Amino acid sequence: MSFYSDASSEESDELQSLGWYHYDLSRHAAEALLLSNGTDGSYLLRSSKEGPGCFALSVRAKNSVKHFHVTRRDGSYAFGFNQFSTLQDFVNHFANQPLLGSDAGTLMVLKCPYPWRVEEPSIYESVRVHTAIQTGRTETDLVANAPSLGTKEGYLVKQGAVVKSWKQRWFTLNRYELKYFKDKECDEPIRTLDLRFCSAVQFDYSQDRINCFCLVFPDRTFYLCSKTGVEADEWMKLLRWKLSQIKKGR
Repeated sequence: MSFYSDASSEESDELQSLGWYHYDLSRHAAEALLLSNGTDGSYLLRSSKEGPGCFALSVRAKNSVKHFHVTRRDGSYAFGFNQFSTLQDFVNHFANQPLLGSDAGTLMVLKCPYPWRVEEPSIYESVRVHTAIQTGRTETDLVANAPSLGTKEGYLVKQGAVVKSWKQRWFTLNRYELKYFKDKECDEPIRTLDLRFCSAVQFDYSQDRINCFCLVFPDRTFYLCSKTGVEADEWMKLLRWKLSQIKKGR
């Protein structure tokens, strides 16, 4: 990783040690990342295209992302009307005064730094998974415990509960919630499955269908089928990884 030429070695080390500095992440990519995998109050620092020494603090506020200017001059950092002599002072400021005012006057709380290093399950590259940092370098790193995050969506064929017919449903996986909808255009899910109560995800050969797998819950086993074996494998590996993260958190 390289930094702007005007940055001293000490400043570069400071930025590199900051677990939520995303360097050259674009504005749109930051918004997509925070809206897809973050929560209200998730934030990250990134470089700004305005020039050397210019940064942007991107913060998620419910269903939008706000961006704030941070400027580095002669080793100090300017944020709003505040000036910080070191990056550590800048970080400590978030711990002591976590409220930010947007242009509309809305107060936002910096709750969870979004890390640039993320743990990912060993699955196909088409599946993007992000997890929240669990521990920090020091007590002042502002790294909070948070649930593991991940997203995936797509059509699967599901067996009915009472009438054992098979119907295509649109599935979305976000954090520990697996939701299925009548189709992709529907806003309200038919049902939300909490993976924290799922005991197993495994291939199933009892339904005389190919590319079939099941999710085992205390009150019911859900049978799902995908179009291809590769797709079924992606879903299963991601779901199993979710279960492993849940067990780690217990």
